[in-house]
Amino acid sequence: MISFDEIFKDAENSVTGIAAAPGIVIGKAYKYIKEELEISEQKITNIKLALSDLEEAIARSKKELTKILNLARNIIGEKRAIIFEAQMMILDDPILLGTIKRRIEYEKMIPEFIVNDEITQYQKLMLKAHESYMSERAHDIEDIKNRIIRNLQNKRLKSKIPEDVIIVSETLSPSDTILFSKNKTIGFVTDHGGLTSHAAIISRSLNIPAVVGTHNSTLNINEGDELIIDGFHGCILVNPTKKQINFFSKKIVHLHELQNSLKELKNKKAETTDGKSIELLANVDVTGELDIAKASGAQGIGLYRSEQIIAELGDIATEEEQNTIYNKLSSSMYPQYVTIRALDIGGDKFNFSEISEANPFLGLRGIRLLLKNEGLFKSQIRSVLRASKNKNVKFMLPMVSSLSEVRKSKNLIEECKNELKTNKEKFDNNLKIGIMVEVPSTALMTKEFADEVDFLSIGTNDLIQYLVAVDRGNDFVSDLYREFHPAVIRTLKLIIDGAKISGKELSLCGEMAAETLAIPLLIGLGLESLSLSPSTIPYAKRIIRFVSYEKAKSLAEECLTYRSTKEIINRIEKFFEDNSIKRTRNLI
Repeated sequence: MISFDEIFKDAENSVTGIAAAPGIVIGKAYKYIKEELEISEQKITNIKLALSDLEEAIARSKKELTKILNLARNIIGEKRAIIFEAQMMILDDPILLGTIKRRIEYEKMIPEFIVNDEITQYQKLMLKAHESYMSERAHDIEDIKNRIIRNLQNKRLKSKIPEDVIIVSETLSPSDTILFSKNKTIGFVTDHGGLTSHAAIISRSLNIPAVVGTHNSTLNINEGDELIIDGFHGCILVNPTKKQINFFSKKIVHLHELQNSLKELKNKKAETTDGKSIELLANVDVTGELDIAKASGAQGIGLYRSEQIIAELGDIATEEEQNTIYNKLSSSMYPQYVTIRALDIGGDKFNFSEISEANPFLGLRGIRLLLKNEGLFKSQIRSVLRASKNKNVKFMLPMVSSLSEVRKSKNLIEECKNELKTNKEKFDNNLKIGIMVEVPSTALMTKEFADEVDFLSIGTNDLIQYLVAVDRGNDFVSDLYREFHPAVIRTLKLIIDGAKISGKELSLCGEMAAETLAIPLLIGLGLESLSLSPSTIPYAKRIIRFVSYEKAKSLAEECLTYRSTKEIINRIEKFFEDNSIKRTRNLI
């Protein structure tokens, strides 16, 4: 059988990027090139008319966004449509609009020049943060800026496109993505963008395969080219060969068959052939994913990334806003547990601190930042405690590297409990407190950390990054980021054994849990709980039901003796072959 690697090896017609939305599709390319808006430094004489034109352009922009918001609510639901509400808030921002109006009056320049200059300054500040989240939000603001300028210049944006095409563009705004979905667009390819871009989030919601961050797709793809998009691996084939078309056509058929067969697994146990039960939990970014988690058969929420609330609201949430969200999580999943991770901000994520750091990955992030901002941390702790009254909420600390951080956090939690008791607020006095094991120092002292907390969760994304000293987001070295590095496998074993000695619950919530090749190995190492994206739970369950626990243990023991990544991968692949186990997701 031809493998994926063979199809792409030395393929001169391939373009690679970030797998932003899963799926495989074959179709024609439609190049969406946004019109360059020409803005001159033109003086005005009639200030009153200029201000009137600005007001009219803003009103028209609001009307356009209201239509898109209503369309988004119908297509992707109320929760995700909040993206467009945040955009509309910019059009009502009194500080921004007041500054623009004053500059028009003082500088006597045409409104579009002032709008462009003022909003561009905001964007530059966001881009200076060198964070993917901030740069993505800068692109969202670009959409607002261009919308106002287009309406000032009485121009209309082209939104009518042919049906059943793959959009190829430098960037896509959230509104572009929604509007194109009306035309039965079957895929998206962009030069820029990342997993946190709103266009990527919407693509996943719409189940439209997308590959973003390709850097050069618009240069290598022409209008009308036939494309194959693989949204699982982040690969595109331009004018594919007959062999490539046959390979992926079979994959598409297999994918549909697999999706239908996976539905049958929803209410079945994730149990090995010899009776070993594995708990499958869901990683959730936004509350809108709860339905997917429940539909996939998740046994609870193993990781709720609370910092994503910032992405939804566009700002740090108040205690009440957080409490409302956490209450919905708790009640929606009851009686199953919901594990809320404390705000993992700083570093490469949300720039809460104004401090500029040369190396943010090793700087003020996660629990370090929270302990330096007790007001922010205590606000979240209280909101989590207040949502814990159903006794199905857990609270997890991110980026812990020392026992003192755990103890300081526990002291703050006790302070918050006393405050709530004073106010006669109900909460779970026995709220379970856990930590993320994602720093080598914590991994090496798992037993000691486990003695301090109720549960632990392995965050493989950062743990691997720190173990092999590789920034997986850096194109120059990302190929050195290896989940199956011998040091990674041995470290996982160390963590698992440390947790077992203390008798504490342990799960794994990094992307490694969604790598189907890793599942038998993880089970064999002794993991009994995996937390992964809701859409991958059925795939994981299918593999677990084909695996023998005893054989998986023997596999793990062998892999712990190997000295290279290649040896480990080859042995696991042979394990799949010997036991006639289909790798499902990775075979797609």
